[in-house]
Amino acid sequence: MCALLAVPTNFPGLGGDARVTLVVFVLATCAWIGTSIDDTYIALGAGLALTVTGVISSDTLFGTLGDDTVWLLICAFVLAAAVSRTGLAGRAAVFLVSGARTVRQLVHLTTAALVVTAFAVPATSGRAALALPVFLALAKVLADRKRLVVMLALLFPTVILLSAVATLIGAGAHLITVSVLWETTGQQVGFTQWLLLGLPLAVASSHLAAELVLLTTTRRADRTGPVHITPEQIQRHSEQPVTGPWSQAEKRCVLLLATVIVLWCSEPLHRVPPALVALIGAVIAASPALGTVRLKDALKTVPWSLLLFMAATMAMGVALADSGAATWLVSGLPAGASPMVFLAIVITVSTVAHLVLQSRSARSSVLVPLVVAASVGVGVNPVAAALASTAAAGFCHTLPASAKPVTLFAQLPGTPTYTPRDLLRLSAVLAPLTAALVLFFAVAVWPLLGVSVTR
Repeated sequence: MCALLAVPTNFPGLGGDARVTLVVFVLATCAWIGTSIDDTYIALGAGLALTVTGVISSDTLFGTLGDDTVWLLICAFVLAAAVSRTGLAGRAAVFLVSGARTVRQLVHLTTAALVVTAFAVPATSGRAALALPVFLALAKVLADRKRLVVMLALLFPTVILLSAVATLIGAGAHLITVSVLWETTGQQVGFTQWLLLGLPLAVASSHLAAELVLLTTTRRADRTGPVHITPEQIQRHSEQPVTGPWSQAEKRCVLLLATVIVLWCSEPLHRVPPALVALIGAVIAASPALGTVRLKDALKTVPWSLLLFMAATMAMGVALADSGAATWLVSGLPAGASPMVFLAIVITVSTVAHLVLQSRSARSSVLVPLVVAASVGVGVNPVAAALASTAAAGFCHTLPASAKPVTLFAQLPGTPTYTPRDLLRLSAVLAPLTAALVLFFAVAVWPLLGVSVTR
């Protein structure tokens, strides 16, 4: 492909910058798929190649690191570190899980708790790390019911991945999608709009997946037995108090977190950008007088590699759009394709893309610029197409290596967990259902919330 692009007489109408961009794009995608080289290293190399060849300026490459979404993610991780330090997760687990009296109640209460964590902890891997101690405590309590432990081991990563679409900070891929939309179409999707569109989908898909996990990994006899989990049982496996009076640090932290979330959700009223709200919250969370974590300790939890990856792939997206390469790639699509068919194709490709590109952020970096360019050509709203692609890409459950949360919960020494066969059995049912659910939201629900299917 690169050799064909290098011949000037091939593909008339394709400019020099567009040719260079496509060569870099193809090589980066192949490296992401077929090599063990770090994803961030590949992205930085691609961004550097585009800058050296003059396709984008150095200001564009380095300017992406100052993007609002990058700062939003940094500050969100600082807030998450403050929450993790206080032990609020254990108290939340006791509050919800100890009320379960049946297996189905336990499953759906756990699901509800995991959906809520999307507002407190950015990135699915961070939420998985926060939820792991809670799962291990439940596994110890239910040690005599092995199938239930395996079911919970599969439930946690499944819900964590599908519920990430609830918020803008749920995954780095969301921030890439927002940046691509802003750079290519000038349309901005804020925290509140994403919450309005993503939260209902996250709740529906998470509880649907929870029911499927329950049905595919347990038998009727496993589901009919009673469940009774006491706070004392969870406390035996937790280093921090899960009951009793709240400490001053816990009170300050929950008040700060609640305030930040309220300010994020009320952005249309006060017009303070989410990144600035997050920065204010992070400064308070790490302050000597009011904070619960030292700044240098909190910054150690920030995934700097992910931030560099995001910045470099944003630059690649700018190059694809500005050079005309993305428009040329999708110029062969039939102009008469119906919005429903187009969205169905986008969602299907995005759903199965995890089999080729394991990094969720890499999938959005490759797919979203092309989806946005193609949607303009067929008359589909770019926001609807980009959000549908990003939401569908949240499904990545087929293999243990498909996503970090799946890998984490698949490798638990001394604790029963799922096998690759369990993942395949679940994915065979969950993949088409989640794809159909995303399509339903894109064509029937999101238009009611202000995002039409057509332009």
